[in-house]
Amino acid sequence: MAEKGSIAVDGISLTVTAVEADGFGVSVIPTTSASTTIGALVPGDRVNLEVDILAKYVERALAANARIAPRGREAAR
Repeated sequence: MAEKGSIAVDGISLTVTAVEADGFGVSVIPTTSASTTIGALVPGDRVNLEVDILAKYVERALAANARIAPRGREAAR
């Protein structure tokens, strides 16, 4: 999951606004809340989550690139 990436909550595509170790945040505009079932959810409700798979691959590529310094030398840790 990546900030400014997307996540689907019960099939409703939302933009991720915050990522934390134990959760994430999204912003829901009034139209989305009124036009979908997301406005009826309460903390603790079970939902289906689908994360943006592209963000996962980009994150992995950036992490791998950060471990390799210019000219092929290993980066200081």
